[in-house]
Amino acid sequence: MSDLASRFQTAAEDSKKLSKRPDNDTMLKLYACFKQGSAGDVEGKRPGFADLVGRAKYDAWAKLKGTAKEDAMQQYIDLVESLKNA
Repeated sequence: MSDLASRFQTAAEDSKKLSKRPDNDTMLKLYACFKQGSAGDVEGKRPGFADLVGRAKYDAWAKLKGTAKEDAMQQYIDLVESLKNA
């Protein structure tokens, strides 16, 4: 496993241990960076109007379309680190 991948995994574990829950925008950014870093570009249909949470997650992830997995991983790591130090 590469160093970046192991730091990404550690950040994912650390994100579950934050002292306080981030605001919704930050949570969406965390979700989007994690998904882009682990799965790549968003696929599938955008959730329907009634699924507000699913739609927000999809839209956040779709904004990162075209971002390299490695870049998304680093963004995720940096964001988790900034939240740990806040």
